[in-house]
Amino acid sequence: MTQHDYSTEQLAQLQPEHRFFVGVDSDGCVFDTMEIKQKQCFHPLIISTWHLESIERYLRESAEFVNLYSQTRGSNRFAALLKSIELLRERPEVRESGVALPDFTSLRNFVESGGPLGNPQLEDLVARSPDPELARVLAWSHTVNKVVAATVTNVPPFKWVRESLESFHNRADAIVVSQTPTSALVREWKQHSLLHLVRIIAGQEYGTKTEHVAAAAAGRYEPTRILIIGDAPGDLKAARQNGALFYPIRPGEETASWKQFLDESVDRFFAGTYAGAYERSLIDRFEQSLPQVPPWKAT
Repeated sequence: MTQHDYSTEQLAQLQPEHRFFVGVDSDGCVFDTMEIKQKQCFHPLIISTWHLESIERYLRESAEFVNLYSQTRGSNRFAALLKSIELLRERPEVRESGVALPDFTSLRNFVESGGPLGNPQLEDLVARSPDPELARVLAWSHTVNKVVAATVTNVPPFKWVRESLESFHNRADAIVVSQTPTSALVREWKQHSLLHLVRIIAGQEYGTKTEHVAAAAAGRYEPTRILIIGDAPGDLKAARQNGALFYPIRPGEETASWKQFLDESVDRFFAGTYAGAYERSLIDRFEQSLPQVPPWKAT
């Protein structure tokens, strides 16, 4: 498929070619792009868009915790923006600074609407009911995409990713399951000659990761023959809400995680011995690496 072929309908109409299904995340899982995208693109633009220069340190701490170093790692950009500002509101240092934080009531309503959270949906909302704050969020999001495209170039996949994808390419129907815009995903997968190893790229425009998996796999594969590979709790949630298995790529230990997958986990999946104690041990180790409480609250 070419980029313009990807759609919600294509996802829902995916016809099995194999008895097994694999959904794999992209940012921070296949590509080492999480840190550079967040720290060099997303966070500086939050600061400049909402004039938070005088509390940059606290904004970066909050945004890095939400997006990279906690149980909310890998969240949708709009949900993560909302959560980052919420954490800022709670900090005494920020309250004492007198800096005005954005209200984000409209953003909260959008995030909690239950629909897909992509630029197209926000564009439609702003067009129907002009809201200055949502218009600013939309402008920020568009600028993020432009800066990411200019900044994040030629970042290769983690070691052992290609070999791992090839290990199940001819045995399972594979798709990308991500909250990154689809255009960016296609660009990155195509740039590194990985696009042919998956059948569809599902980005944020097509719903949540849970919805991606449900649309592409529900009722077409046995639950123990569906595997989600990801580096964030949202990936685990997408797997569990669809009754599927989960293989964690541990943040900070990505190469070792992919090597273990290639050496033993992929064969266990196809042999039917992955579920149970083996999967539980992998998930336990993964969950221990991502805290729920920010470090400034834990002390």
